[in-house]
Amino acid sequence: MATGPGLNIAVDEKRFGSGAPLFAGLHLQIAPSSVVALIGPSGVGKSTLLRMIAGIDAHFTGSITVDGMAAAAAPVPGFVFQDPRLLPWLTAADNIRAAAPACTEAQAVTALERVELGDAEMLYPHQLSGGMQRRVALARALAVNAGLLLLDEPFVSLDRDLVSEMHRLFRHVVDAERPTVLFVSHLIDDAIRLADRVLLIDHRPARVVADIALPKAPAERDETVLAAYRHMLERQPS
Repeated sequence: MATGPGLNIAVDEKRFGSGAPLFAGLHLQIAPSSVVALIGPSGVGKSTLLRMIAGIDAHFTGSITVDGMAAAAAPVPGFVFQDPRLLPWLTAADNIRAAAPACTEAQAVTALERVELGDAEMLYPHQLSGGMQRRVALARALAVNAGLLLLDEPFVSLDRDLVSEMHRLFRHVVDAERPTVLFVSHLIDDAIRLADRVLLIDHRPARVVADIALPKAPAERDETVLAAYRHMLERQPS
């Protein structure tokens, strides 16, 4: 079982070109094996922050560390993008191995089994439904690094029935692997069903306008608890 790393985010300034800073004085600590939702309007910088944590974007002043190691030098995280980004000429298993070259064929199948696609290893992306492609993308992220998962709007453009199924699968993976997870969403519903901590981000430079713990385990959240959490988040000042 993976154990997620702790993150220390201390961004003094992040800007693009000569424009106004996107972030200024953003300081956060993310506990090991926590599930943190980043909620905020489009364009506020949520996806950029994920890329900075992943070490993809190192053009900022300050520091981001993963278990004390600079993000750019730390093990590559498992990253799930807004769209699956599967290579159409590769099978599901080979898409996983392309992102994780050290992964054996058997390990790729195991990753697919984790997302309930153990019989899809030889299928190509065009043979998979949209929901199945999202599962392959999650399996690929687990194969790359099951300890640190970064998810950028992983449920966008899915119908609500499929979102509910993906929520269930996500909770199963988190319970089994205990990774550290940061996921971006613009929907409060994703946060109240999956996260144990919610960071509401707004303004320019972007800042955390609310930092809220959701203590009850996701599997134990009935409709009454979800309604209470939803009300609590919706009433936060911007």
